[in-house]
Amino acid sequence: MLVALPSAIAFGVLVYSAVSPEYAGAGALAGILGAAALGIVAPLVGRNGGFITAPCAPAAAVLSGMALDLAANGDVSAERMLSLLALTGLLAALFQLVFGALRAGNLIKFIPYQVVTGYLSGVALIIAVGQLPKLLGLPKDMNLIHGLVAPQAWNWTGIGVGLVTMLVMVVASRITQKVPGAILGLAAGVAAYFLASVVEPQLLQVAGNRLVIGPIDTSGSIVDSVTQRAVSLLSIRPEDIGRVLVSALTLAVLLSVDTLKTGVVLDAIMRSRHNSNRELLAQGSANFAAFLVGGLPGAGTMGATMVNFSSGGRSYWSGVVEGAFVIAAFVLVGGLIAWVPIGALAGILLVVAFRMFDRSMFRLILRPATRIDFLVIVTVVAVAQVELIAASIVGICLAILLFIRDQIRGTVVLARQDLHDAHSKRRRLQAERDVLKTARGQVEIVQLQGNLFFGTTDHLFSVLEPDLARLTWLLLDLRRVQSMDYTAAHLLEQMRHRLQERGGDLLFSGMPSSLPARPDFERYMAELGMVRTSGGIRVFDTRDSAIEWMEDRLLEAAKVAVADDGPPLDLGEIELVRDLDEADLNNLRKSLREISVPAGGRVCSQGDEGDELYFLRRGRVHVLLRLEGDKRHHLATFCQGDFFGEMAFLDRERRSADIEAAIPTDLYVLSRASFDALIKANPALGGRLFEQLALAVSLRLRAADNELRVLEER
Repeated sequence: MLVALPSAIAFGVLVYSAVSPEYAGAGALAGILGAAALGIVAPLVGRNGGFITAPCAPAAAVLSGMALDLAANGDVSAERMLSLLALTGLLAALFQLVFGALRAGNLIKFIPYQVVTGYLSGVALIIAVGQLPKLLGLPKDMNLIHGLVAPQAWNWTGIGVGLVTMLVMVVASRITQKVPGAILGLAAGVAAYFLASVVEPQLLQVAGNRLVIGPIDTSGSIVDSVTQRAVSLLSIRPEDIGRVLVSALTLAVLLSVDTLKTGVVLDAIMRSRHNSNRELLAQGSANFAAFLVGGLPGAGTMGATMVNFSSGGRSYWSGVVEGAFVIAAFVLVGGLIAWVPIGALAGILLVVAFRMFDRSMFRLILRPATRIDFLVIVTVVAVAQVELIAASIVGICLAILLFIRDQIRGTVVLARQDLHDAHSKRRRLQAERDVLKTARGQVEIVQLQGNLFFGTTDHLFSVLEPDLARLTWLLLDLRRVQSMDYTAAHLLEQMRHRLQERGGDLLFSGMPSSLPARPDFERYMAELGMVRTSGGIRVFDTRDSAIEWMEDRLLEAAKVAVADDGPPLDLGEIELVRDLDEADLNNLRKSLREISVPAGGRVCSQGDEGDELYFLRRGRVHVLLRLEGDKRHHLATFCQGDFFGEMAFLDRERRSADIEAAIPTDLYVLSRASFDALIKANPALGGRLFEQLALAVSLRLRAADNELRVLEER
């Protein structure tokens, strides 16, 4: 309370003085009532421990800037200006309630830091420019520029009080953290003022004294205040809402960002995580309550929250008690507030403005990579000096440009591979591998990421354009793509035409699984004519199925058969034992048995005991690794003429994966016991078979090593 109350009074005076200096006392009262309502209601609704909500600098800057604009027009009475300010606070509260209901808490936190710090630094300059005349005690009709060059117009008593306040406020934070610097500074300023009254007795008169706040008009009750606010709603005209709508939206966003920024810091020191959407609902409710009682709007404030935490406040009840203490302080010592020096409040606000201003921005100009960020901040600061609402619009536009810049800076190409680095999970025989090795330059697999839009797709086209003249097939893996716009679709269509001119094709795989509705993404491409049953881009569910399709087309072009459902192979046609002579093959046949497995049947299961080696005479099998949650990962596919089961055959451990028949499958089965009996009679045959088995396992290990290398490079 000791931190929040002086600042709340200062902010209230700042806003209401912009309407007219005669309303300074009413402004102080608005700050007090706002601190009370915000402090009590926000924690009761939000239930986020440690938060202290009170009137804050962004609210004061937006409302005072709005008041100055209304006053400059000259066609709005002071009473109507106060009504419009109240309407702005009400609409801002309603906007915050909408933000919370729409769960926009996470989105607001993603406003670029350059925009936020530029806006807050601009607000700091506005506060400083507004408080310097009050610190100097300039006459009402003298602007700051003329006042700075006219020392004869300065009020040295007010200057002295302000300087003492500022000095004590700055030094106090370095000496002690137990008593807030704002309180010590305010106390020192009040003491300096009464000390000066020894020399100037007229300072002890409150009536007509422009160096102090003056009497606070507390006529009527809280009930009367609520009634007056309710009645004021009846006088609202449609044009009033339009007049203050942008200001209200700006105020709502700033208060929300200020609150959520405080929440992020509080989460870090409390090692917890606050509910940002519920906090927005709480802030909207609290600002609505502040409107009802005639108080100033506010947000979760960093200074008071940090003092609350360092004092042991962890529960949301600490915020409620803080609000109750504001009421107690006003009731018990409210009359003394009239004697608070304007210079002391100006000094407090100048220190607040100094701390709000981000001086670290000037470091950004030293590095070429961050100069654009510096220009963004300076632009927002400069525009804020002319018009706060325009600064918010400029900030939003710059946020969009920053996003586009970041997207363009990074590449959407995550990885590029050919058939040397990427293979399908279908194990190929040596003859097939030889063909694919010579044809790998005809195929390229490109894994994409991020957003495909006008800012990134042109770069993608430039990267791939040199290769379009040699490629037959280009596969774009879209698993990590988040969005695609019309420009991207047009450039992809150009790629497809370039490939089709040479008899090739463009392929897609893996529609983005992170999108809420995957069919919508495919429907968008179909509506653009990119995906058709004939003549369009081919779409595959998985990257592996697309690579397998391309491999099959290359093998077909080379006249290499890839059928799995032909007649069963003889033992001599199995690749592993193809080089054995007829006598060895006949000896080996005696140790084999034949089995048939229907489509979907299990050859063996993960964890089974068994040491058999299987030779595929006909058909195709899938190797599936069991995962948590009844899921299975497809490791490999073995086809006619290949073999599997070598791990258990060699080490005699349990099976490491499930093996299922994809289509009706015929197998030769060689158990380790039968093999051991065979090589006792014919050791040379055992040596030749082990040699072939070792070579095949080595090739498979090299392929696995290459796949792991590619994954690690990503």
